[in-house]
Order: sequence, then structure tokens, then C-alpha cells
Amino acid sequence: MMWRRLTTGAMLAFCLAAPALANMAYVSNEKDNTVSVIDLAKMKVVRTVPTGERPRGMALSRNGRRLLVCEGDSNRIDIFDTKTWKVIGAIDTPDPEYAALRENSNNPLYVSNENNALVTVWNIDTQRMLAQLPTGVEPEGMAVSPDGQLIVNTTETTDMAQFFSYKTGKNLANVLVPPRPRWAAFTHDGKQVWISSELGGTVTIIDTKTFKVLDTIHFAVPGLRSTFLQPVGINITKDDKLAFVALGPANRVAVVSVPSHKVLSYIETDKKALRVSKYLLVGQRPWHMAFTPDGKYLLTANGLSNDVSIIRVSDQRVVDTIPVGQQPWMVLVSPH
Repeated sequence: MMWRRLTTGAMLAFCLAAPALANMAYVSNEKDNTVSVIDLAKMKVVRTVPTGERPRGMALSRNGRRLLVCEGDSNRIDIFDTKTWKVIGAIDTPDPEYAALRENSNNPLYVSNENNALVTVWNIDTQRMLAQLPTGVEPEGMAVSPDGQLIVNTTETTDMAQFFSYKTGKNLANVLVPPRPRWAAFTHDGKQVWISSELGGTVTIIDTKTFKVLDTIHFAVPGLRSTFLQPVGINITKDDKLAFVALGPANRVAVVSVPSHKVLSYIETDKKALRVSKYLLVGQRPWHMAFTPDGKYLLTANGLSNDVSIIRVSDQRVVDTIPVGQQPWMVLVSPH
């Protein structure tokens, strides 16, 4: 096994050494049509919520009371009350892959409609569509800039990052990137957006004013074929110092310096040494990730080992693994 759960004693020591995590985490399980609810103080799943078919992308309202779940094969987005876990609304939209809200905002919602080559824009209070933005083929990743004025979408088949104006919906720029772009993440100062390319094995960094490519990050692990290095999720710390990149089949999360664009290490579980190794493993096929609100921990949804890894950001160590449903795709953490 490439990872292991902490023993009871080790887990107790960990809990005593670190403040309790009071937040809840939500994991979309693509294969068994559920969302796993994890109590991070207890480090275990406390509820399994049935959803529509093929849940993938998710979004949380500003106060964390509404969880929106994209259910691609049901052609809708269900809106769950996170206290009662009742469906309190639904958005009917073809093949929703991913949805994004502006940070600390409830509206509007931007949705990648993968099979329709569209980004649709919705009011989640009324469940009414506000606009349609044509995209390239297979729109996937969605992100909204920190100031809320710029929208970016990645298109898997046309290999583009497409930028739209929040105010007008106008397509401002289309930037070619390496094959199969999956995800987009803005730096917190809003000056850059990082685009992961799953088949290209890279992360492309784009200037948000000029839309020019600033740099391209490549990954390499001794003894591992480059075809296994498939970047997907990207999470950037609030101080814009570190970026964590999920590398899918490589079973690793890369740690990258945001200022220098240099890969610093790869996170895994080091069994043979007490020191932090440069080449470490998380669960199998880490896909998307989420920070806890305090930024001290990073959670990864591991699609093939059916679990969530808990990474301590300060020393980039995997401190626990929590079993969830089948083929977890995305993870979010409640804001409060």
C-alpha cells in the first residue's frame, strides 16, 4: 500500500497537537451518486446524501447553507440545504460539469455545460437563466477573478482558456494551452490565472491584464513516466506563496512556488524516514482539492482509492485518510 491510516494512538496524538477542525467537508462521489459529508473535527463521514446521476462539480453559497451539485447524467443542478439535506431548488441544464460562484457571493452562478459548448449563467435564488456564453468544445473548469470582473473557462477539446467580462459577457480573449485543460485558479491578487492541462502535463500561467502566457510549469518525478503526470486541480494559498497541483494518476500533489513558478516537492506518505521526503504519495488519483478556511489543511479527493487525504500545509505531510464513496471527484469545505 502506498498510504496508510494513522493508528489510533497516532491519531489521538495528532488531535491533541493540533486545534480541532470544526468545519464540514463535502465530497461528490461520481460512481455511486452520493455526496459524503465529513465532520473534520471527528475526521470521519457522518452522512451520505443521495444525489442525481454522476455528481461532479459543486459550489457553496456564501454562508455555506446551500450546496449546489452538478449532476451531469440527470441534466440538472440540485440545491441542498446543508442543515436538513433536503433539496430546496433545482436548475435544469444540460450536462453540467462544473459550477462556480464569485468568492463570498451567492449570485450569479456560472455553469460549464460540457456537451453544449456553453457557459450558462444562473440566478440561484430564482433558478432562472440569465445568459448563455458560447465556448469551445467540452467546457470544463470555471473560475471567477477575486474582484468578480473576469470569468475564465477551460475547453478540453479545443485546448483553450477563454476569458469573459462579468459586466457584458463579452469574450475578451482565447488563449491556447497544452492539451486537455481541466482547471483554472486565480492568484488572490488577481494578476494571474493558472490553467492545468491534463494530457499536456503542464500548468500554464496567464497574465489577466494582457492575456499573455507568462510561463509554463512542467513536472518530473524520477522513475515515473511522464504520461502519469496529469495535472488537474490547483489550489493557491491566500498569501500567494504556494500552489498545490493534483497530479491524478501520478498519485501525487506537487508543491509549487507561486513567485518563482518552481516545483518544490511532491506530497505522499513517507514510510521509511521521519524526515519529509521530496517524493511522497497521497491517495490514488487525486483530482480536486480544498483548503480549510484557516489554510492549515488541504483535502484531496482521490478518485481510485475512494478516499480523501488530509494534508497539513505547514510541513506538507499527509496526516490522515478518510474513506468516502465511489470515485470521489470534488471536495469543498464549509466556510464557517
